[in-house]
Amino acid sequence: MRQLIIQVPRGNGKAVIDIAKSHNGTNLARLEGNAEEPIDVVIVHVSNREVGKVLEELQDLPKVHITLIPTGAIALQPPASEAAQQVVDVEERSPIEIFLSGLQSVGSWQGFLGYAALAGFVVWIGLYTNTTYLLVAAMLIAPFAGPAMNTAIATAWGDRKLLGRSILRYFAALSVTIATTWLLSLILRQEIPTSLMLDSSQISAVAVILPLVAGAAGALTLVQSDRSSLVSGAATGMLVAASLAPPAGIVGMASAIGRWDMAISGLFLLFLQLCGINFSAALLFRVFGLSPQATRYQRGKKRVFTIALTITVIALALLLTWQFSHSPNLQRSSLAQRANAQVQKTVEQVGLAKLVESNVRFTRSNIEGQDTLLSVVYVQRQPQVTASNEEISSRLTQSIQAQLLKQDLNVTPLVDVKVLEPPASKQ
Repeated sequence: MRQLIIQVPRGNGKAVIDIAKSHNGTNLARLEGNAEEPIDVVIVHVSNREVGKVLEELQDLPKVHITLIPTGAIALQPPASEAAQQVVDVEERSPIEIFLSGLQSVGSWQGFLGYAALAGFVVWIGLYTNTTYLLVAAMLIAPFAGPAMNTAIATAWGDRKLLGRSILRYFAALSVTIATTWLLSLILRQEIPTSLMLDSSQISAVAVILPLVAGAAGALTLVQSDRSSLVSGAATGMLVAASLAPPAGIVGMASAIGRWDMAISGLFLLFLQLCGINFSAALLFRVFGLSPQATRYQRGKKRVFTIALTITVIALALLLTWQFSHSPNLQRSSLAQRANAQVQKTVEQVGLAKLVESNVRFTRSNIEGQDTLLSVVYVQRQPQVTASNEEISSRLTQSIQAQLLKQDLNVTPLVDVKVLEPPASKQ
């Protein structure tokens, strides 16, 4: 439930009360006051979904001034026995409130870019020192969620002006974060990528799922009533930033050390996140009624929504086509998992040894013209096998390399098989 404070010229207060009653308004109050001229001040409480309808009808009144309190209110009425039912307000927010909150969030550039720079410092320290929890801290600081969600709001509403400003702020924040990490790497003379940089730059074949989920989660948070969800806005904002902060840091750091393969992977992720978030969030906003036809605030146009969503879908399709046509650069995480499964299957099929552990990953070294997939495999000989350790290792190495080449992974598989012996008492 939302509280509205309406100021109208003296004598129009009753009309406001009537409008509120027609939309099941509760706890209504009318006061007389004097500003530059005699006025009526009316306080009303209406359910979230009725806010937009009430605002539309109020616009017909002369010289109306409206104050919308954007926090949940609990309006109680007698009898006390019905209090429990009266506070059960889990309706979604009015579309106009979602739109206006998006406009309001486009605030000061200084603070916005300041947070982007601070996020760059934190994400750089995390990646440089291989400290994972600092990446989480950077996600909390990074201001990427706001412009990303505003882009989706503008797309759903068809507001070209808000769409342009949101995209500008999105790329401005990313540019500041990238520039910050780039400068830090140059100043502190970083020469090689860290293991966390390498791990974070590995892209999965299902990478598009994260921005789709993040966009849907962000949209649900914005449309839900204040008390209808246990998931905080900070949590969903962090989910959006989680898909943006580490790639932005990697782009800056990788550019500084000349690892353009990693920089391209980071840029790919940044564009993929924006398209995925915008697609899922904009569609969800439309489902909940956010559209130019939902109110008299005619800033939005239907054709802008159609054009923006079409461009988003085309861009998303082009990015996914690029990803799956350039193996293994943009699928390394998934390919490593697939190769690891094949390694374990091959060890079992050969039958000379039991698998102890296998570790398959793309290496940090950048050998020109070669995508190196390193497989380190630890095995223990089968009890009935009499072959030497060298023979077991050689046969397994050849079999694993042959099977990996058959998988058409477009990689150079380097395999190191180590045969481990249990203590003599265990044999």
